[in-house]
Amino acid sequence: MGGMTDHAAEAGRGAPGADPFTPDPFALPDPGEARSHRAAAALFRIAERHAGTPRQRARQVNPHLPAPHEAVRLVAFLLSGAAVREETEPEVDRADITAALTLLPRVRAELDELEAGLLAMARGRGLTWQEIAFGLGLGTPQAARQRHDRLNGRLPATPDATALDATAPDAKAPDAKDADARHGTPRAAGPRGDRPSE
Repeated sequence: MGGMTDHAAEAGRGAPGADPFTPDPFALPDPGEARSHRAAAALFRIAERHAGTPRQRARQVNPHLPAPHEAVRLVAFLLSGAAVREETEPEVDRADITAALTLLPRVRAELDELEAGLLAMARGRGLTWQEIAFGLGLGTPQAARQRHDRLNGRLPATPDATALDATAPDAKAPDAKDADARHGTPRAAGPRGDRPSE
């Protein structure tokens, strides 16, 4: 009888609610949580491989004009004290804050454009929707495909835009050059942050 009790207690250790610090061995891992654990490693990998020198890092920075997301982040950093104002630099005023708020919709639109372009190029390089879902921290390939469709639905229509048929495994995905042209990423010339007039 005592042996059965011991076995029951052992089996219950991983039960939900038994111990908040012990994961349930029978529960599926949370994709979003797993992605968040990879974030630091992902940033380090890209920095080490593609931004290890000042010249490499300068490729995505415009020396003359900050991109919208950089401008918004700078104002937020100056307001919060995360960035220190230079001696001759004016203080952030109400108009600066309004300007940063004005740029937020453009920042979101550019992020959507960047993500849609990256998804298209990932497909063009042969990544499956399962692999894309893993990278995004989504649970299923269908969720990744739906995200792709929602992003494209929010972007301005382009004459050559073609949807990837999720039901056809042999559907041809656009290659990297086509995706660059369609989504405008990356930009080779012009001030960073410039986008076609909407």
